[in-house]
Amino acid sequence: MKEATLYAGISERNAAFYRRIRFGVGDPGAIIDVLNSDGKPGESLLIIRDIEMDRARKHARADKVACPKGFEPAGGLSGDRETATAQATGEALRRLGISRVRAHRTTPLIFTDHIEKAGVEVVYDAELGLREQRQKDERELEHLREAQAMTEKVMRFACEMVAGATAGKGGVLTVDGAPLTSERVRSEIDIFLLRQGYENADSIVAGGAQGADCHSRGSGELRTGETVIIDIFPRNKATRYCGDCTRTVVHGEIPDEVANMHGVVLEAKAAGIAACRAGASGEDVHKAVTKVIEARGYHMGLHENELDDRIRMVHGTGHGIGLDVHEPPLLDLGGPELLVGDVLTVEPGLYGFKVGGVRVEDMVAVTDGGCENFNRLAEGLGWA
Repeated sequence: MKEATLYAGISERNAAFYRRIRFGVGDPGAIIDVLNSDGKPGESLLIIRDIEMDRARKHARADKVACPKGFEPAGGLSGDRETATAQATGEALRRLGISRVRAHRTTPLIFTDHIEKAGVEVVYDAELGLREQRQKDERELEHLREAQAMTEKVMRFACEMVAGATAGKGGVLTVDGAPLTSERVRSEIDIFLLRQGYENADSIVAGGAQGADCHSRGSGELRTGETVIIDIFPRNKATRYCGDCTRTVVHGEIPDEVANMHGVVLEAKAAGIAACRAGASGEDVHKAVTKVIEARGYHMGLHENELDDRIRMVHGTGHGIGLDVHEPPLLDLGGPELLVGDVLTVEPGLYGFKVGGVRVEDMVAVTDGGCENFNRLAEGLGWA
C-alpha cells in the first residue's frame, strides 16, 4: 500500500502547514509527502495558487510545485478557490497512486472530503509533525530568544508607564493630565511593537478586581495601590515566532497581601523552572508549582463563585510556544514528557476577587541538563 502525509489549509494562518513548507500565503494550499517503503518522506508536491508558484519554487520547502489546474479531475474544478484546491489535492493523490494519506490534525474537512471522493483513504495522524514542532532547532530557538527580548522591552515600557503615573482624585492614575486606562496602555504597547516590526494580539492589562479573572483583557481606569497584570504575547512579522511575558505592577504602596502573593508566585515559578528538564513531564512541572502554592496556604482550582474569597491559582503552569502562542505541550495535570527543544512558558499566578491578581511569566527552553531561561527582566512589583 502506497502512503503519503498531508498538511493543508492556508499557511498564513496554519502554523503547522507554514512550518512544514516555510512559505506563507493567504490562499489555500496543500503539501503531499510521498512515503518511501521505509515509511520516511520521499518526494514532496506542493499545490498552491498559480500566481504563487514562482515564489514557491524559490522559497518553499517542496520538491515540486503545481497549481490546482495541473491536477484537474475529470469533472473539472470548482469556481471556489478552496474547493478547487481540495479537489486537485485528491486528484494528485490518485495520480500518484496513493492508497492512504495520513493527515495532520489541522487538516480542513473540505480536503478530507474531496480526497475521499477521489478514492483515497484519509487517516487522522495525531502525532504527525508534533515532535518536530516541539523540538525547536537552533534557528527557531534564536527567533524565540529575539521575540522574548523584544517582549521584555515593551513590558518594561508598559510597567514603567503605570508605575510612573500620577495618582489623582479617587486614586485614578493619570499621565499628561489624562486618565491612564487599560485601553490606553494597550494602545501604547501596540504602537511600540508596530514600530519594531511586531504584530500584537490584544494584550492583557487588567487592574484591580479585573485581574482576578486571569484572562480578562482589562478595561477602564487604573488606580494606585492596585495590582495591574500585564501579559504581552506579540509575533515577529519577519520570523513569525512569538514572545510571551507577564509581569505585575503596583503603583504606589504595595498592600501586604499582594506582596505575600507575589513572593509565593516567584517561589512557585522558580520551582517550576527547576523542574523543567528532558524526561520530566508537564505534570511534574505543574506539581512542583502546586506544591509551593499549597504549602504557603493558598489554593488550586477555579473559584466556586464570586463569593469565594479564597486566593487561588486557577490555571495550569504553562504551555509550549513557537509559531503560535499556545502550542503543545501543556504544563498541567496529564502533561506529557518534556523533550529537548521544547520551549515553554512558566507562569504561576494567584487570584482573588478582593485583592486582584498576581502573575509572573518567563519563557524557557528544555536542554539536556535542565533548561535555559530566556528572560532577563526584573520581577518586582514596583517599576518607578
